[in-house]
Amino acid sequence: MSKRDEVEVYDDIVEGRNSVFELLNSDRDINKIFVQSGEKHGAIFKIIALAKEKKIVVSEAEKSKLDIMSKTKNHQGVIAVVPPFNYVEVEDILDVAKEKNEDSFILILDGIEDPHNLGAIIRTAETAGVHGIIIPKRRAAQVNSTVAKVSAGAVEHVKIARVNNLNDAISKLKDNGVWVYGTDGEADTYYYDMDLKGSVAIVIGSEGFGMSRLVRENCDGLVKIPMKGKVTSLNASVSAGIVVYEVVKQRFCK
Repeated sequence: MSKRDEVEVYDDIVEGRNSVFELLNSDRDINKIFVQSGEKHGAIFKIIALAKEKKIVVSEAEKSKLDIMSKTKNHQGVIAVVPPFNYVEVEDILDVAKEKNEDSFILILDGIEDPHNLGAIIRTAETAGVHGIIIPKRRAAQVNSTVAKVSAGAVEHVKIARVNNLNDAISKLKDNGVWVYGTDGEADTYYYDMDLKGSVAIVIGSEGFGMSRLVRENCDGLVKIPMKGKVTSLNASVSAGIVVYEVVKQRFCK
């Protein structure tokens, strides 16, 4: 391959029609958008029109180039090149709740390593009105193109804080009146029997090992999901969805 034919590979991209459309409707910066040559109909047409309205450069590219650039291998004819994901501070998440005059509703992810799980959790969190998500910097999935794609663009609308130490973050939440509840299969209380009203943070443990010992000890309470079958564990994103929507139920459903 000659230098003229080489394809530059970008680390930070968002791909897929819905994900790029949601990206364009967020406040996040976009460096450039590539669309597949000949794809100027339907959702792609809307993306091109919105990009031009926002004065974002749109370039046509052959499918082979997009295939090389793609991280998910399912770009659907459109890839946006973006600056690195803009993580926030824990205080920023607390401020979102204050600005909305709502009790804080936060997710803490203790070592979720699968980007598909992270993306699915972010999507659920956004639909449920979660104010923000806290993840550790080490030994956990970070926001990337796969996470953005699986979240169906929800990642552009959820505050995510990446912290050095989850236990320090938990202490900060408690200092601000947030009650922290962890999900643990060995807990004595079912999730629907716990009072989850008020300012709460829900901890979801890693796919294989659950919560770390210190995080478990720092929780104000532990809850479990009933298991009636032979399989005794759920996918982390499914567990998150069940407990998150119990919070929604207790807050808004009489």
